[in-house]
Amino acid sequence: MESLSHILLLSRPVSSRLLASLVISMFVISIGAYGCQSTPFSTIISHGDLTLEINDKMQTKVSNNSSEVAPFMNSFQSSDYLVGDDGMIHIFNVESNSKSVINDEVGSGQSWVISGIYEEGGIKVRKTTTITAYDDFPDMLTTKSTYENLGIDFVIKKMVSNHYVVNHIGSTPSYWAFQGSSTSNRSDWIRPLEPGYYDRNYMGMNNSDYGGGIPVTDIWRPDAGLAIGHTELTPQLVSLPTSIKLNGDKVNISVELDYEYPTVFKSGTTEETLETFVSVHRGDYYTPLSRYSHFMQAKGIEMAPSEDDAYESIWCAWGYERNFTLDEVIGTLPKVKELGIQWAVLDDGFQIAEGEWDANPDKFENGNDDIKNLVKTIHDHGLKAKIWWTPMAADPHSKALQETPEMMLYTSEWTPQFITWWDAYYLGPKNPHAIDHTREAVRLFMRQWGFDGLKMDGQHMNAVPPDHNPASKLDYPEQAVEGLPDFFKMIYDEARAIKPNAVVENCPCGTCMSFFNMAHMNQAVSSDPLSSWQIRHKGKTYKALIPNTAYYGDHVELSDDASDFASSFGIGAVLGTKFTWPKDNPTASESFLLTPEKEVIWKKWFDLYHEMMLSKEEYVGDLYDIGFDKPETHVIKKGDKRYYAFYADSWSGPIELRGLEAGSYKLRDYFNEVDLGSVDASSATLALDFTGFMLIEATPL
Repeated sequence: MESLSHILLLSRPVSSRLLASLVISMFVISIGAYGCQSTPFSTIISHGDLTLEINDKMQTKVSNNSSEVAPFMNSFQSSDYLVGDDGMIHIFNVESNSKSVINDEVGSGQSWVISGIYEEGGIKVRKTTTITAYDDFPDMLTTKSTYENLGIDFVIKKMVSNHYVVNHIGSTPSYWAFQGSSTSNRSDWIRPLEPGYYDRNYMGMNNSDYGGGIPVTDIWRPDAGLAIGHTELTPQLVSLPTSIKLNGDKVNISVELDYEYPTVFKSGTTEETLETFVSVHRGDYYTPLSRYSHFMQAKGIEMAPSEDDAYESIWCAWGYERNFTLDEVIGTLPKVKELGIQWAVLDDGFQIAEGEWDANPDKFENGNDDIKNLVKTIHDHGLKAKIWWTPMAADPHSKALQETPEMMLYTSEWTPQFITWWDAYYLGPKNPHAIDHTREAVRLFMRQWGFDGLKMDGQHMNAVPPDHNPASKLDYPEQAVEGLPDFFKMIYDEARAIKPNAVVENCPCGTCMSFFNMAHMNQAVSSDPLSSWQIRHKGKTYKALIPNTAYYGDHVELSDDASDFASSFGIGAVLGTKFTWPKDNPTASESFLLTPEKEVIWKKWFDLYHEMMLSKEEYVGDLYDIGFDKPETHVIKKGDKRYYAFYADSWSGPIELRGLEAGSYKLRDYFNEVDLGSVDASSATLALDFTGFMLIEATPL
C-alpha cells in the first residue's frame, strides 16, 4: 500500500516528489491591511481582512480584522506538527525571520521566511516556512514548508498541518461547511455542522469507485468563515478533516497525513511540503471557492473556454434504460423537437461491453451502420446528437482487455482496481495502451458515427489509486493520480479536433467533481443528484469555480417530485429530461412517461428556458448565505435586470432583494406572470407567501 512508499521516501537523503505531494504545512490567516510587524519573538502579517500572528514557538493565531467578526480563536495554537511514537513534535523555537518582495507567475507580493527548531531527547528538526501574500489575492496567504531532520532517526505516525480549533458564536447550526471529498455516500457538498460531526475529507480513493474532489475545506459562521486547502496544480493524496467533539462546540479543521504503518524519518533528510493556502471571508463558501479558482488559474491551470452549444436543452434516452430499442429512441424524436429541446443523447446500452464500444449486434442488426444512421436521423430532426460513454473502464471479458490486458491499472497488491458499478476494471490514465484505446473510441463516436458531443459518465472518473503496473511507464505510482487530468485533456482535445464545437460533458456520478478535471470539459452537470437541494448547491459550487462553463441540472426526473424544473432554472442551469413517449420501455425500472398533463408543464418550462437563457448570464453568488439566510436565495444578473430565485418548503414573510443598483424596480413573478409591484433599491423588501419556489424578475423603472 501507499505507506510502504512513504517509508522508502523518508529513508532517502534528499526530498522526494511523492512525500512533497503528501505533506502539507498550512498557516491559517485572517488579514486587514497589507503589512508586517516583527519582533525577536513574533511576526504579524496582515493582508486584506486576514491577519496571521506567529509567536516565538511558530504557533499561529488567525483572525478577521472586520469589526463585525468575532474572534476565530482566543490564543495561539500549534497548527503544524508531527506525531511520533512519543507524541507531538510541535514546538519550534524561532531562530530566524526575513521578508522580501516577490514577482512570479501569480503576480507581485511579499514573502516571509520563518525558521524554528524542535529539539528533545535526541530528536532535532528544523522547520522553515515561507508565507506569501499576493497583491491580487487579498484575504488569502499561501504557505510552503520544509522539515529538516538534524538529529536521530525517528518514527512518524501522522503529519498534521493547519490544525485550527475555531470558536462558535452561539448560532444554530453552529457552522456550515463545504467538504470537497467524494465517497459512496454521495453526500451533500455543503452541510450544517453540529456536535459529533466528523468527515475525513480524503482526496484519495475512499471506496472502490469513489475518490478525489476539491481540495478545499471551508467552515463558516453567520459572521465569517475560514478556508484552507492546497494549491498544487495536480491532485494530491491528502485529507482535510473537519470535526466537532460530541460534547463540544468548537470546530476542528486541519490537513493530515496518516500512515498505515509507522514511517522512519531518517537523519539528514529534508522534506518539502505542498504549497497550501488559508483564506478568510464573509458570507458562505462561494467567495473563497471563487478566489481559490482564480488563484489556481493564475498559477497555470487553464479552463476550457465556454461553448454556446453546451447551453442548449437536452433530452436523454436513459428513460428507456439499457434495454432501449432503436425504434423507441427514433420514435421519441418528434416529441423532443416539438418541445423545442435541442440535444438528443444516446445513453448506456448501445455497446457490446464497457471497453468494447462497437454497436451491440443483438440490438443493432446492421452494427455500427445503424448507429451512424441514428445520428443522421437525429440531425434530420434538427437536433444535435450526444453519446454516453464511460472512459477508463473495461469489462474483464471485453475485446479491449482480451487483446491488451496491460492497459489495466494495478494496485500495490498487483490486482486490478475494480469498478463495482460497471463490473469493470480501471484503465491506467497514464498508460500508453489505455490512452491509445481511449483516443480510438473518441474517433469512433465523433468521426465515424458523427456524434456532436460526449457524455462521459461514471463515479470512477473522479480519481484513481496509485498505479503499480510497469506497462504504464510511470516514474512513481502516484503519477497516475496526478496525471488523471491529462487523460481528460486528451479526450477534450481529440473531440474538439474532430468537431470544433463539440460539447464534452463530464458526469462523475454522485461525486464532488475533482477540481483538476474541470479544466478539460465545457459542460458540468449535477451528476445524479439525490435531491433538488443538491442540484442547487452543486450549481452554486460550479458557478464559483468555473463560472464560464455551462452547468446542466441533469434530468429533471432526478429532482424532487421528478418535476422540479425551478431548481435548475433559478440558478442558471441547463434544463434536461429523460421522458419516454408515447409509452415506457416495459423493462425499465420505473415510469418516465410524458403524459398529456406533464407535457403542458414540460412545454412551459422549456419555452421559458429558451426565451430567457438565464444559464448564459452572470450568477451573483456573494449576496446571500446559502446556509444561514432564509429562504434560500440565488441571483442572476442579465443586463440591468436581476432575477431572484427563492426556495423553501413554505415561506410567509418579508424578503430582502439584495444587489440592486440605485433606483426603482418593477417586480414580476415571471413563472406565474403576476405583477408584484415595485421597490426602491434603498429599501428593497418584499412580503412574500409561497410554497416550494418563487422566481422574480426585477426591471429598472
